[in-house]
Amino acid sequence: MDMNKKRRLLAEFKQIKTYMGVAQIKNEVNGKIFIDSYPNLKNKWFTLQMQLNQGRFANAELQKDWKEFGADAFTYEVLQQKETDKITDMRWEQKQILKPWLHKLQPYGDRGYNKPLKD
Repeated sequence: MDMNKKRRLLAEFKQIKTYMGVAQIKNEVNGKIFIDSYPNLKNKWFTLQMQLNQGRFANAELQKDWKEFGADAFTYEVLQQKETDKITDMRWEQKQILKPWLHKLQPYGDRGYNKPLKD
């Protein structure tokens, strides 16, 4: 690939808007929810479903229910999204947008799959 084409493709790639944000996975059978923030929401539900289908999801309790109830029992919803073009500290920003949602929805114990945050 010549350098001009490579530069043009790189410039085009940099112009693609990406969004970070907070998403929820909800078990429609028992009402439990899982809330997390992600640095890039594009195709995130596809990736999460793949992890769950392969038995590789990080949250063991959600993984167990996915296996028990099946994929059709779960829904995915983006709760908040934010453009990433001006973000300099992605991890910090993810924590900042996640905290209010965890506080508001309280996805712990019988209500959800999350573990309480340690401040």
